[in-house]
Amino acid sequence: MAHTRIRKFNTRDTYPEQQLDNDLCQAVVAGNLVFLRGQIGQDLDSRESVGVGDVAAQAEKAMANVAMLLAECGSELSHICKLTVYLVDVRYRETVYRVVGRWLKGVFPVSTGIVVSALARPEWLVEIDVTAVIPG
Repeated sequence: MAHTRIRKFNTRDTYPEQQLDNDLCQAVVAGNLVFLRGQIGQDLDSRESVGVGDVAAQAEKAMANVAMLLAECGSELSHICKLTVYLVDVRYRETVYRVVGRWLKGVFPVSTGIVVSALARPEWLVEIDVTAVIPG
């Protein structure tokens, strides 16, 4: 089975302050499965954080990234099977899930929500991890 890696990058460029050197990508297509890297409030082209201090804006950008990456992989939001939402504060749950709910109305994926102490950068408040399919 061939794996296609979408939007490859190295962490030394993405996180220069952390002295890392890991080769990663934003998405992997393996057969008809699509695995997305956890998406946050970050512009994937400029690597700039967006919505700093605004969890709703970060969730919007994360979901926009999800939609864009799925399209680049030959899938779409309606083919999401599983999502995991990571929050740094349980009080953000309603706000984030309202945003996600608008993007995924009628999709009915399975979902897991997890509260964590922090994400990779202190300004990131939410991260959304997705697995989808490419219908065949």
